[in-house]
Amino acid sequence: MSDIKPRPVSINLKKKSRLLKIDFDDNTSFELSSELLRVYSPSAEVRGHGPGQEILQIGKENVGLDDIEAVGNYAVKLIFDDGHDSGIYTWDFLHDLGSRQDEYWQSYLHALTHAGYDRKQQ
Repeated sequence: MSDIKPRPVSINLKKKSRLLKIDFDDNTSFELSSELLRVYSPSAEVRGHGPGQEILQIGKENVGLDDIEAVGNYAVKLIFDDGHDSGIYTWDFLHDLGSRQDEYWQSYLHALTHAGYDRKQQ
């Protein structure tokens, strides 16, 4: 088994459709919504500082991405139009989020329902 992890070959921000398109060198390609990226931000503001400290993000239906900044050779920092900019999105994290986005999305929707939040459709 190889320890080589997929790396992006292109990253494109589609501001109008609020999508981040990422093509990886393992021939996978993902379009991740700004909302999904925002609610699963790897920041302490969203994740907390340990297990069980996650903070459910609500009201992010129309969040957009303003910019992307490179972080070394291993990640990007995403700048959201709601002011959030503290998450460092590693290549591994983005690949996992893309590979499992349906699962993550359903988990997010379930958590919103469980919290009594009525997600407003766009």
